[in-house]
Amino acid sequence: MSADVGSKINKLLGSQPQGTVLLSSWLADQGYSYDLQQRYKKSNWLQSIGVGAVMRTNDKVGYEGAVYALQTQGNLSIHPGGRTALSILGKAHYLELNKSRVVLFGGSKEKLPAWFKKYNWGMKLNYHATTFLPKDIGLTEWEVKNFSIKVSGAARALMECLYLAPQYQDLMECFELMEGLNNLPPKQVQMLLEKCESVKVKRLFLYMAEKAKHSWFNYLDTEKIDLGRGKRSVVKNGALVEKYGITVPKELEVNGKNI
Repeated sequence: MSADVGSKINKLLGSQPQGTVLLSSWLADQGYSYDLQQRYKKSNWLQSIGVGAVMRTNDKVGYEGAVYALQTQGNLSIHPGGRTALSILGKAHYLELNKSRVVLFGGSKEKLPAWFKKYNWGMKLNYHATTFLPKDIGLTEWEVKNFSIKVSGAARALMECLYLAPQYQDLMECFELMEGLNNLPPKQVQMLLEKCESVKVKRLFLYMAEKAKHSWFNYLDTEKIDLGRGKRSVVKNGALVEKYGITVPKELEVNGKNI
């Protein structure tokens, strides 16, 4: 390999943190043609992890490094959310969360690349594409070794859990998670609830927050939150909560703290 080509790859590797994926399309946009990328692979500088993505040869890359590439190189909103985000933020330490499963959220038109889905990250991935919340609110930065990625903040993560309930997320566990969120910023919660497009999520969130007797609940202006009309049957054969017009598991309504 020529000195110029070697200098170019050194410049590339010096500009990107270790433990992260490099998107082939992004590399091409940065002046590293697909032919040049092939030369780097043959020279053992880079190795493929699937069509459209590479990493440093022998580098240790987790799913976080792949999310980093999607966010910073692919300009996608895909991020760890739901119970995964709550675990990352230390808001679920008292629950036995399945660490071999990662929950990711993205926009309704954003697809998880094939290389991401096929690569063995050592854990299962559950990806949910939806726009029930705007993509740019309620997120926080998570430091992962020498780089950071955006993950759902606690309030957004709990709403994502409720969005998945009851089919993919247990409602009793949602309430246990809610009980641990005793210091959420009311202004941020208010904004998320006003922007949220899921009536089910908004009703469940308010019901659980009030049931958990969180002090921040008292600062919410529920008049500004569109809760829709009519009743919502969240679970079959559940208990009806008249105030919010939702049916919830009987054990939640009976055993939880009374509103």
